[in-house]
Amino acid sequence: MAMAGSAYLPGLETAISNDLNAQRHSAVVRITHWINTLSFFGLLVSGFAILLAHPRFYWGETGALGTPSLIDLPLPFMKGGPSGWGRNLHFLSAWVCVINGSFYAVSSILTRHFRKDLVPAKADLAWGSVARAVSNHLRLRRPGVETSSAYDVLQRLAYLAVIFVLLPVTIWTGLAMSPAIVSVFPAFVTVLGGQQSARTLHFFAADFLVLFLFVHITMICVAGFRNRVGAMITGHSPAGEERT
Repeated sequence: MAMAGSAYLPGLETAISNDLNAQRHSAVVRITHWINTLSFFGLLVSGFAILLAHPRFYWGETGALGTPSLIDLPLPFMKGGPSGWGRNLHFLSAWVCVINGSFYAVSSILTRHFRKDLVPAKADLAWGSVARAVSNHLRLRRPGVETSSAYDVLQRLAYLAVIFVLLPVTIWTGLAMSPAIVSVFPAFVTVLGGQQSARTLHFFAADFLVLFLFVHITMICVAGFRNRVGAMITGHSPAGEERT
């Protein structure tokens, strides 16, 4: 009788249910993540189209055919190619990304998402913790439970670098290439040394973002693609799963 009576415990059942269906991502994080994914894809496709139209980079204010280039990429030179639609899509995708990112940043500050989930704890910055994180990533191993946060220290630093360094640099250099913006705020481009300098810096910042994307997708696959993508869609996943 005692065994039968203890077979159903509402409190215990609720705790187990909550544990197996733990919340991983808030609605704001999930929505802004997928909007950012679509806008980044638009930026990637349109950016490559623009690059094919002129795969050369210069430094300073001017640069064109017949002038020495700083970097000459080994890509097909499609002069007068698809940069028209590419520029339009790039412009649209960029503003979607900026507006969406601004909403995410403000929401994350108000909800302390940055503080709780992204800023590394002092213990995580210790050499031993950093070394373990580096070892795990180089060996494509899932992080262990020794970390004091949902993300390991490398993930946290990478996300912070993307949000507060790479994205602002990409936006700044993109605005510096806009004649309309520069005519009102000339300092946007003069600080960088010219529009061609801004274009070159924009290219390198975009390359680092693409590199981050590849690493991010790789770690998702290593950690469990179905669980990670499912969690970003539904907001829930089995407890004990590390975030990527």
